Amino acid sequence: MAASDQPGSDYLSVADIAVDMVEPARSGFRLRGRGGDAADYVLDVHLDVPVDPRTRSVLGELLSQSEWRVWRRVRQGMKAAYRTSVRRGSPAD
Repeated sequence: MAASDQPGSDYLSVADIAVDMVEPARSGFRLRGRGGDAADYVLDVHLDVPVDPRTRSVLGELLSQSEWRVWRRVRQGMKAAYRTSVRRGSPAD
């Protein structure tokens, strides 16, 4: 994923996740994958509209071929501390 896709200077990338498995859920999907930090991630995707079985199948296939970048807005005073802690391997909360 291109770093140039950053949503704004007050957002920092929390995780880059390559989806390994997609499971259908009652109102969407559960995605499982491994992040660039070698941690396992679970992402629940909720759909507010009913989806027929064929569309659900196509969506599941598309999502299984996806990668996700999770961004977090960081308060201005916390930005430098967050970047420092990420470099050390322990992201700030």
